Amino acid sequence: MATPPPLSRRSVLLGAGAGLVSACSAPAAASDPDVVAAFGAQQAGIARPAPPQRHVALSVWDLPRGADRSRLGALLAALGRRATALAAGGDPALADLPPSRLTVTVGLGPRIVAALGPDLPGAQDLPVFPGDEAHDRGGDLLLQVCADEPLVAALATTELTAGAEMSLRWRRSGFRGPSASDGSTRNVLGFADGIVVPKTDAELAADVWLDGPPAVRGGTIAVVRAIRLDTAAFHALPVAAQERVIGRRKATAEPLSGPELDLGAKTPDGEYRIPADAHVRRAHPLMVGAGVMLRRGYSSEEGLLFISFQRELRTFVATQHRMSEGDALLRYATATASATFLVLPGFGADAPLGHALLA
Repeated sequence: MATPPPLSRRSVLLGAGAGLVSACSAPAAASDPDVVAAFGAQQAGIARPAPPQRHVALSVWDLPRGADRSRLGALLAALGRRATALAAGGDPALADLPPSRLTVTVGLGPRIVAALGPDLPGAQDLPVFPGDEAHDRGGDLLLQVCADEPLVAALATTELTAGAEMSLRWRRSGFRGPSASDGSTRNVLGFADGIVVPKTDAELAADVWLDGPPAVRGGTIAVVRAIRLDTAAFHALPVAAQERVIGRRKATAEPLSGPELDLGAKTPDGEYRIPADAHVRRAHPLMVGAGVMLRRGYSSEEGLLFISFQRELRTFVATQHRMSEGDALLRYATATASATFLVLPGFGADAPLGHALLA
């Protein structure tokens, strides 16, 4: 097959070159460990790949006021085509680097969703929580670009956004350490993070994927929070005190209750083995009375880039309110950015990104 002529960044993002995916960038064979297929019932970068990639370039954008459905549809379709080409590998924009399990995940902010349908999931914004400094708040479009190589994520973000009719509101980047056998990784506090998450297809269906109107089925609700951590003050604590803040052993990640998490376990003196203000207790779904979040947490220069996916925004909101009432970890944590998005359902060669929502 002849090699198709190159397309400019602007022509791709404005909707030209509709044959790009079928001509040169269909998802590579599943046997290639560097490639995560962009196509699927759900977008990549949420439950797949597992474990998550080592780096994330997350950016939040504003769209022009008064943009109509056709312009939004063209933008989303172009982003989907370009994401597919980049993820498949061999794209000149990546400077001959392997795709490094590159994924692109796209979401729409509450202003855009509410304009499309005020009753749609994702039309509700996040409240301001006690202690937030969130100088960077909200936004119309989320681009979560993940890869095992940070340069790949950065180059892909530039390629996706060049020439597009949108303006940057805020951005953050993050990194993850090596993943343990359960998929968790250590954060900059030195503790394992991401242990209690939905993992099976049944758990994901129950707590992550939307199954409501066909327009959003297969999507999810994302919450993004950039957290500044006072790591110096936390690490100044004795290890035993750090463990009481978190509720787990630092070296092994074992709950303070023993090999299995038991929130009711007490000492012979009648004290909870996991303190009443420990993060593990305050944030646990059983204590919150809400669903389980799928978290893709990344460490960052300022502390933590928290990304969670859930079927209902209430899952995160109820958890954060419960933490605000007395989570010991919040003595060392302050939110500096905060937003929520409707992550669009998956897409394919014959069904562009955003097609169901904008049909």
